[in-house]
Amino acid sequence: MRLNKYIAKAGIASRRKADELTINGNVKINGIVSKEPGYDVVEGDVVEVNGNVVKVSNKFVYILLNKPKGYITSVNDEKGRPIVMDLVTDIDERLYSIGRLDYNTSGMLLMTNDGDLAYKLTHPKHHIYKTYRAKVTGYLSNEKINKLRKGVDIGGFITSKANVKVIKQAEHSAIVEIQIYEGKNRQVRKMFSAVGNKVIELQRIAIGDLKLGHLKEGHYRKLTQKEIEYLKNC
Repeated sequence: MRLNKYIAKAGIASRRKADELTINGNVKINGIVSKEPGYDVVEGDVVEVNGNVVKVSNKFVYILLNKPKGYITSVNDEKGRPIVMDLVTDIDERLYSIGRLDYNTSGMLLMTNDGDLAYKLTHPKHHIYKTYRAKVTGYLSNEKINKLRKGVDIGGFITSKANVKVIKQAEHSAIVEIQIYEGKNRQVRKMFSAVGNKVIELQRIAIGDLKLGHLKEGHYRKLTQKEIEYLKNC
């Protein structure tokens, strides 16, 4: 099995990230640093990533977590902030987030040890819409909504077309649902900022046809087989 596929199946990183780890000297085969992404792992090989022995698991786990604000989606945080794995207490497998939510954003986060699926769902060529509900400052005029729908400059990057719907417009704020398929860092916040509105609260409520529903904040559930098949066939 090709090294990057082995690392992905072990749930450590996507194949692309596994290649980066290998080239950077973070991978050892049988105790020796290997910088060959094309290496074929054979039975009996001991693979280490960042000093930890990794093994391919035949048991894949897929969960949907309602991430609260104040949690990091990384597996660890150098600043000592809470991480989402702190909320997943009864699963032995090492899980990784599919995509990210920033520290101040809450809502739907998919987690798995299936590296191939994680890679597929985060690759730019797969246009899987993510739906966010945002509370923003100020008034959202039709002109601003049209700009968001067509794409805005968020700092050297023009966003693709988005679906935007105002749920409620108050005197000094608005509640909006926005669907995007890209995943640039803090993209939704930057998009609203580009049209002059600041995001006060942000929650992801759906990924594709999968919805957060009434799952309580800080809680999680395992995906159904139907949901898993849906993600694999997106």
